[in-house]
Amino acid sequence: MDFDKTEAKEDCPEPTCRIIEPDAGADLTEGLSHEITIVGTAHVSEKSALEVVRRIEETRPDIVAVELCLSRYKALTGQEEKSEIEIGKLLSGGKLYVFLVQLLLAYMQQKIGQEMGVKPGSEMLAAIKTAQNTGARVALVDRDVGITIQRFWSAMGFFDKLRLIGSLIQGALWGEEEEIDIDNITQDDVVSQMIGEFRKISPGAASVLVDERDAYLARNLLSLSRQGRVLAVVGAGHKEGIERHLSNPEAIPAIESLNVKAKKKITFSQVFGAVVTLTILVMIALLVITAQSSRSLVLAFAIWFVITGTLSALGVILARGHPLSVLTAFGIAWMTTLNPFVAAGWFAGMVEAWKIKPTVSDLKELPQAEGFRQMMNNRLFKVLLVASLSNLGAMAGTFIGVYVIWKVMNLINPTELPGMVIEALSGMI
Repeated sequence: MDFDKTEAKEDCPEPTCRIIEPDAGADLTEGLSHEITIVGTAHVSEKSALEVVRRIEETRPDIVAVELCLSRYKALTGQEEKSEIEIGKLLSGGKLYVFLVQLLLAYMQQKIGQEMGVKPGSEMLAAIKTAQNTGARVALVDRDVGITIQRFWSAMGFFDKLRLIGSLIQGALWGEEEEIDIDNITQDDVVSQMIGEFRKISPGAASVLVDERDAYLARNLLSLSRQGRVLAVVGAGHKEGIERHLSNPEAIPAIESLNVKAKKKITFSQVFGAVVTLTILVMIALLVITAQSSRSLVLAFAIWFVITGTLSALGVILARGHPLSVLTAFGIAWMTTLNPFVAAGWFAGMVEAWKIKPTVSDLKELPQAEGFRQMMNNRLFKVLLVASLSNLGAMAGTFIGVYVIWKVMNLINPTELPGMVIEALSGMI
């Protein structure tokens, strides 16, 4: 598929750049294939960008393949769709935390790029522009970033996710004292060491980000090689894996298995939410059974309403949310804590978005923020922070509320509950 670029940015390729797609259904074991050259790069290295230009001009390939998908290509060349951000979809389900991880990764890459004086993806832009100057076609050979991030998140365990988010926040806000030698990252031994460390932290996530994409990239490069000589510009971490697949094409997985979103599975957080909900339901049942008057039930509800609402509202206040968002969190938290399928942060975030109206420009500007203070001035970040802290406050309120009600109402000792159930069942038999 060929298409022209409609909106060119400064230092971006001209609109006449020819983009082609690999044949996903091609038989990799048949047909004449041409030479494939792999150039490993660091995404924020000026040296890598210059090396890419030199290699393309020297080899004059028929096709220059870049480690980009269509959405990343459009973002890099300023062709994003100008639609409004759908806050409702962003805040629903687990999309919020997946988006936050993607945002933190983009922010850290932007931060490293600023320190090195190089825009992230500069070597990809250099490859595209040089291909245009030499008459080569350009192919986008990476998997869609949305599918990769979704599979990456699904492959991680609960505690892996906590460690990842903690590390990203620490790196984004405080940085690392150790200087990063970007130019040496393209060396094979350094890359292998970094990937090896990542595998120790989360083998499943490493497989999604590295191994699966190695196979995906290799399959597309082999398909393109039927059309002419190919020079591929990829991150240094993919070079070894791609070359291994190219030497054994019969073992490359089918494209269908690599290009689908991960199936939903029961997660630790879902089990945890179900246990909390069951505990609350048991507590309500005990209240109904043991309450001496309706005043006891009213008192229990009042405690639950105030504690969950106050802590959820406190989260919005800490996020510097709008007063209406604070009131929404306070008024809705008692109900959302009883239902594992809805969250107080969803409602508070929707109200915050309605009041401050984040736009696509906020999404573009967020990774460029130089510190937490600038991030707080971004309307989209404000909505995300309101939703996240409101949820955390409501979660804390759930545990504190259960404890306070249990104590105030003098309910039975939880350890006695299994015995009471067995005794009741024995009486029924």
